[in-house]
Amino acid sequence: MRSISFAILILAACVDSVWSQERPALKKGEVLFEADFEGKQAFAGWSGPAKPGPGYQSDQSLFIERPADSPVGSTIVQIPLPAERVRGYLLHFSGMVKAESVTEKPKPWNGVKFMVPIVGDSGRQWPQGTIDIGDFDWKRVVFPVRVPKDATQVSLYLGLEAVTGKVWFDDLKVTVRKEPFVPHPRKTTRPVYKGHKLPRLRGAMISPNINEESLRLFGGDWKANLIRWQLIKTTSQATADPLDMAAYDRWLEGELKKLDAALPLCEKHGILVVVDLHSPPGGRVTSGGYAGSDAGLFNNADCQRKFVEVWQKMARRYKKAKAVWGYDLANEPVEGAVVEGLLDWQELAEKTAKAVRALDTNHAIIVEPAEGGNPFGIQDFRPLEVPGVVYSVHMYLPHTFTHQGVHDNWEKQYRYPGEIDGKLWDKAQLEVALKPVVEFQKMHRVHIYVGEFSAIRWAPDNSAYRYLKDLIDIFEANNWDWSYHAFREWIGWSVEHRSDRHSTAPSPEPTDRQKLLCDWFAKNQKPAWWTSR
Repeated sequence: MRSISFAILILAACVDSVWSQERPALKKGEVLFEADFEGKQAFAGWSGPAKPGPGYQSDQSLFIERPADSPVGSTIVQIPLPAERVRGYLLHFSGMVKAESVTEKPKPWNGVKFMVPIVGDSGRQWPQGTIDIGDFDWKRVVFPVRVPKDATQVSLYLGLEAVTGKVWFDDLKVTVRKEPFVPHPRKTTRPVYKGHKLPRLRGAMISPNINEESLRLFGGDWKANLIRWQLIKTTSQATADPLDMAAYDRWLEGELKKLDAALPLCEKHGILVVVDLHSPPGGRVTSGGYAGSDAGLFNNADCQRKFVEVWQKMARRYKKAKAVWGYDLANEPVEGAVVEGLLDWQELAEKTAKAVRALDTNHAIIVEPAEGGNPFGIQDFRPLEVPGVVYSVHMYLPHTFTHQGVHDNWEKQYRYPGEIDGKLWDKAQLEVALKPVVEFQKMHRVHIYVGEFSAIRWAPDNSAYRYLKDLIDIFEANNWDWSYHAFREWIGWSVEHRSDRHSTAPSPEPTDRQKLLCDWFAKNQKPAWWTSR
């Protein structure tokens, strides 16, 4: 029975080194383990209140309940997985899930948990399946997990977090989607492609509703030479079916008209532009309040076709635009479960980049790794077989510090430098977190652009300033271009506002964070076409 083989896996998980010596490397398509919760050993190895319940087309499943009168909290069952054996692999987790009377989630990440917490030297991750609330019959949940090469602990969590109700799990399976990427140094003496001839690009993300006076201030008084322009579908705009491609075209055309109007102003003020497709076709609305780079982009063939078509359209439209530096293909891609026969992000990015390059040989193509553009995601990314590519990451590690009070009630305050998530975070630890990016840059001889980085302005004791200062020092030491998140977008990230969370008016005097950015912007040079006007 499958439950017996699963029990063998659990025994192996307890002796990782023995398992890895006795078993050959995993291959694509191999089932790492599966559990149907049948038989006498159905719950062997699980910790927590695991109980049997009616199964999916079978007698038994794993059942968890939190009654309506339960105190605030969680009920989780968990089991360890063999970290050493799965390091560097892309795995697909799947299972059947059924629920009854599951209450509203206090926070977007709460609710029914089908999650794989990972601990590694580069930090913690909590990949999980997207699961509804309320009542639903058996449905399959599938999600990918890229296991970092430095993973020390990998676990499987099932249960209910910060909600009440009933949930059943059955027919769990973990399958190998991709084997670890083995990088090979690029042997070339050609100069590293940057897509520009300036010593450095330094700037910020902006709102697509920015006005000319703000662009004049940013490019003139502040001396920035770069903006990252978001083609972003906000919650209020995401009223149509995400798979309605005609509706997507109408939305995109409206956003491109804003960009069309802004490009002459950017030329006027000596600012280069990254065109950032923040909301590709098929994206769900995220906790950040916009449609992201997920869902339909990886499980719907029409969305993948439209994604390539959209970039072909923009390449034709902007191939002669001198203010455009590059095309950021997708903001923070999160693969989810890639449907059989469709492309994963590596494959889709390469196909799209080739389509763009066939139409536009002038502008940089900017690509972020899966895992939401996080630095650790780049270690499993392969350089695209396309000329003129710049590689980008976003830096919000540790997320617990940078986003404190953004999605919660700010129950605990975190300072930088200091202990965060059980680890001392200081400049040295930031360098550890960014080490995969440095290694990728050196091994493949490519240029790096940090498209986003920030810390919430109300981080205590001026912590945001110290965090930003250390990060920028690291960026500059490695010759990376960068754009702060964000200028005149949401005041939570604004360097023009004080660290008092309740203050909504700009500071009458420049904050330390604003002075930090402006000191670096003062080192900028403007594009040659601007200085030679």
